[in-house]
Amino acid sequence: MKMKDIMVKKAVCAELPGNRTDIIKLMVKNNKTGLPVVKSDGTFAGFITRQDIYNKPDEEQLALLMRKDYPYLEQNDSIEEGARLMLDNELHHLPIVQKKKLVGIVTPADYLGVIEKLDIGEPIENFARTPCVPVYEGSPLTVVDTLFRVAHVVAAPVLDKNGKLVGIVTDRDIFRHSSVDGHTAVADLGIGEDEDSWTWEGLRNVMKLYYEVKNLKLPNKPVKDVMVKDPLTIFGKTSVSETARIMKKHDFGQIPIRDSKDKLVAMIYELDMLAAILR
Repeated sequence: MKMKDIMVKKAVCAELPGNRTDIIKLMVKNNKTGLPVVKSDGTFAGFITRQDIYNKPDEEQLALLMRKDYPYLEQNDSIEEGARLMLDNELHHLPIVQKKKLVGIVTPADYLGVIEKLDIGEPIENFARTPCVPVYEGSPLTVVDTLFRVAHVVAAPVLDKNGKLVGIVTDRDIFRHSSVDGHTAVADLGIGEDEDSWTWEGLRNVMKLYYEVKNLKLPNKPVKDVMVKDPLTIFGKTSVSETARIMKKHDFGQIPIRDSKDKLVAMIYELDMLAAILR
């Protein structure tokens, strides 16, 4: 299969020249965490993610915020080459370019359907590679937020005092239950008051940015108050293709893995799954 067979053809793009507010608006309105950047004629110029904005909170110009040397592939390149490039570079977005023009984009989620159809029977426990960093259910949100930043993860399994898995928390969950009124955040981010022009899920994608730019404190709550309780899990011996089916069906970016004694052993992320394409 080729990259053109799995890519999303109509990618939401940021266009040069632009600024930080333009990018935030696009991310919120379209529920995106990263955007390809193009010139006015559609020529691929680079890429910008949420993290790029976090890393330069005082920078306004898109040209200085984006990554100009961001990797990309052409539409006739193989999906194996795409999987290898994304894994080697820890990419969650891969632009597809043809004759210097952006023609599509691929994310790890776009591979799940392929992996499901390949009927890969190998156990999923062989593919978990992203660090699994559990947190205690009584941990304050400020501690969890710091853990996410330091460990470079966006989700964590939550354990009770006996070490039992009782929930899962993502960076979105933390800010979804924040005390900041969404309408206030939208106004402060310069998005406008028209509710139809943005989505709540998109706002959650950049709520962390709102906190960092405004230098606000997180709510004084334990993680158990915002976590997803009793999350769906899989066994370590669950097949790769079955795992892909479950993640695709439920739109999961990650899912905890447990052993035969119901003990947490790992977390599998969408990006980890791409290694199955290379076996």
